[in-house]
Amino acid sequence: MSNQSVNRYRRPMNAVQRTILACVFAFVGGMAAAQTNWPAKTIRIVVPFPAGGQTDVAARVIGQALGESLQTAVIIENKAGAHGFIGGAEVAKAPADGYTLLVASTGAIAINPLLHDRMPYNPNRDFKPVSLLMTVPIVIMANTQLLPMRSVQELVAHVKAHPGQINFASAGNGGSSHLVAEYFKHRTGTVMTHIPYKGEAPATADVVAGQVHLMFNTLVSTLPHLKSGKVRLLATTTRERLPEYPEVPTVAEALDLKDFEASSWAALYAPAATSPEIVARLSAEVDAALKRPSVAKRLKELGAMPVGGPPERLAVLQRIEQEKWGRVIKAAGIKAD
Repeated sequence: MSNQSVNRYRRPMNAVQRTILACVFAFVGGMAAAQTNWPAKTIRIVVPFPAGGQTDVAARVIGQALGESLQTAVIIENKAGAHGFIGGAEVAKAPADGYTLLVASTGAIAINPLLHDRMPYNPNRDFKPVSLLMTVPIVIMANTQLLPMRSVQELVAHVKAHPGQINFASAGNGGSSHLVAEYFKHRTGTVMTHIPYKGEAPATADVVAGQVHLMFNTLVSTLPHLKSGKVRLLATTTRERLPEYPEVPTVAEALDLKDFEASSWAALYAPAATSPEIVARLSAEVDAALKRPSVAKRLKELGAMPVGGPPERLAVLQRIEQEKWGRVIKAAGIKAD
């Protein structure tokens, strides 16, 4: 067909079409420019928990490192309340431009959706994984007067001989310290009585005081009490032994439960529609920050292990954790408060 014949079928664009096309080009160009120039203003990281907690302090350490590497201001905003729903919902609805991020925990991403029928956000639909910030080791902390045994094997034998008579404290119904204990019970075929508290501090205090037999506690909350001799570490629920306590076995090795692993964790997320370019840049910067000796040292002082890694690694962890805790919640019949 000749050029003349082709031109016969072409229709000149009217004013409306030209305007629409111009808007499309402007929008695409603006998006590309925004991604190229990012970050051009302050980045806000929302923490859905009160200030001063482990996740909050970790977010501030990471935020400071990110600000230095990106050469922009990074501020931390605490939006606590309603099981983390308030802060999570705010980020889920925020513009997906890389300037509003969320530091979420195991509970907010992997546990809450399994306990609550109605949530203001869907972790799998409304957020885009950026990077796993840290894992928090959990240990079996036993009162030495109530439970004089020195190994987790002896503990299991004792609990099986006294079903329902041994109790464990937790920081609250449905939290990590509760679910890890239920996971342990499920895998070992033991029966223990749950004593929920309103927070990790009072639960820990009562185990130390001998009011409760034991607790599946974070390492950082357990450490200050070890020198007193009132509590003992029987095992850690991590995949590998802790470098600081190489003599303490993992549950997996001590009880021959090869796939037993349970840790609390915190990760960085962005609104779901955030561009892959910004997410990749953020992930790389976080990974680099976590490798800084000063950042790693501060996180370890909090009882946490810096991790990092690409978004894909976090996405896989998220799916595995949801599946695992879903099975535990169903088997134990756990309901939200």
